[in-house]
Amino acid sequence: MKRDFLRVFDLNKDEFFSLINKAIYFKKSKGLFNNSLSGKSIGMIFEKPSTRTRVSFEVATYQLGGYSVYLSPRELQLSRGETIKDTAQVLSRYLDAVVIRTFSHNIIEEFAKWSTVPVINALTDEHHPCQALADIMTIMEKKGRLQGIKLTFVGDGNNVANSLIEASALVGIKINIATPEGCEPLKEIIEKATDFTEVKVFHDPQEAVKDADVVYTDVWLSMGEEENIKKKEKFKGFQLNTELVKKAKSDAIFMHCLPAHRGEEITDEVLDSPQSVVLDQAENRLYTEKAILEFLLTLKN
Repeated sequence: MKRDFLRVFDLNKDEFFSLINKAIYFKKSKGLFNNSLSGKSIGMIFEKPSTRTRVSFEVATYQLGGYSVYLSPRELQLSRGETIKDTAQVLSRYLDAVVIRTFSHNIIEEFAKWSTVPVINALTDEHHPCQALADIMTIMEKKGRLQGIKLTFVGDGNNVANSLIEASALVGIKINIATPEGCEPLKEIIEKATDFTEVKVFHDPQEAVKDADVVYTDVWLSMGEEENIKKKEKFKGFQLNTELVKKAKSDAIFMHCLPAHRGEEITDEVLDSPQSVVLDQAENRLYTEKAILEFLLTLKN
């Protein structure tokens, strides 16, 4: 039976930790290749721009002995009206897995429904599970633990926030979300996560950041929202700057999934500070995605 990775909650706690441990192994073995994906072809459909996600998946596939096929949406028959069902069924005959970066989460769910090979979410409007996996790996690296960690996310309750909540629930991190009214993460995700960990939503970033071990932010407007000026105005006071991060613990680390709008949601002083781990965060995407690919493509039926 094939498995998909469309959201963090597609994994259980043991599987999540297993992927983290495998990613750490891959990082320690940096530069060494294996052939776990030998003879495997991975399709990559990117309807949104990408730097880290696309490059890390292509390099991960190569380092595992597989072959990646980039599929531009403009060159697929999807752009001419072919159905998701037909596309998924046909590509399943050629490929061993499909990585998709798209807009509506419903699109990737529909694709996975008809695909007979694993489908991996490389970002939708609701979830960014690959990012969350790398984020938790980075926190474990930098803090040496996950239990007792307090994570504060400051910004829009977007796909990154949703996936961070789910990941925090699986590993037992307490998470605060600081966001303007009307920009909260999905209610159903918060409700489900509170069965496993503490999730609090604040409209005051100063209160939310207090005593945090990790302070995380992301762009205020997601891809496709760049012209939403009214929404952007809601985030005044939510910038990660030196004054705000002083509320966190003195040894707190600062995270951003990138790309960053410097001077908007985060200042240069914070992003480039010694406590910023954004480059490690980005690097860890490679190792966690190697772990995901190997896990999904070597599962025993």
